[in-house]
Amino acid sequence: MSELIKGTIIKGLGGLYDIKTERGEVISCKAKGAFRHEKVTPYAGDNVVLKQSDKGVVVEEIVDRKNYLIRPPVANLDILFTVIAAAKPSPMLPITDKLISIAEYNKIEPVIIVSKSDLDENEAEKIADIYRKSGFTVFVSSLNSNKDELTEFVKKHANGKISAFAGASGVGKSTVMNALFPKLTLETGDVSRKTERGKHTTRHVELFGLDYLTGDGALTGYIADTPGFSLIDFTRFDFYKKDDLVYTFREFEDYLGTCKYTKCSHTTEYGCKIIEAVNEGKIAKQRHESYIEIYNTLKNKHDWD
Repeated sequence: MSELIKGTIIKGLGGLYDIKTERGEVISCKAKGAFRHEKVTPYAGDNVVLKQSDKGVVVEEIVDRKNYLIRPPVANLDILFTVIAAAKPSPMLPITDKLISIAEYNKIEPVIIVSKSDLDENEAEKIADIYRKSGFTVFVSSLNSNKDELTEFVKKHANGKISAFAGASGVGKSTVMNALFPKLTLETGDVSRKTERGKHTTRHVELFGLDYLTGDGALTGYIADTPGFSLIDFTRFDFYKKDDLVYTFREFEDYLGTCKYTKCSHTTEYGCKIIEAVNEGKIAKQRHESYIEIYNTLKNKHDWD
């Protein structure tokens, strides 16, 4: 005789998954072998059905998956807090914009956190202005800054949802999370002076209950800590096609369909309204440069790659 149990994967490591069930208990088990044959990988954030029998417990089914990211590997995200450093390492806007683009395509709301503002206040404000102009919620953070505003945002907008913190290695993601949620006590790493890249301190995705993190039992949902990344590989991973890209830059929306040429790629064409908006300062130049970089990558990718 077997029993079916519903729950959410809160951690997956080495083929073993921790699932928080609807009854509030945490069960550790493996996924059924059929997943491997079907080339399906359960992710933290997945809603699953467990099958419990005399032989043990296994993840039997993944249900209601509305989205998933390959890097960071997490499913059913509602909000992606994307951390970018003002300094040490130097700001990497193209990497951030690639992650934002993927989030937008998957209907995940990006929220931008500019960290390490104490190291370069001017640069921090420049970055913040780029993303505010682009229509995003932006927070500027430092070791000495008050985290109350960001904490209140999390309590108000992340309640009942799954949110993740992501950013390139060394940007201070774990430091920001520790400041917001002291119960986490996440390991943080130094940035190499030679490469300006951070040491990888997060090895896997893990979801933490918002009620536990904030001490507010009325809150539901999860916050995910995610591995750092140094590259979003559009060549290796089939995120979407080049024709979809323009719709993942929200500040372009008002200009779509108004260009001189119907098949405008919005990269170099004369009469492109998006390029005109960039030249007029209505769209951040750095964001358009990221768009062109991603577009050229997708343009050169073939279906058989």
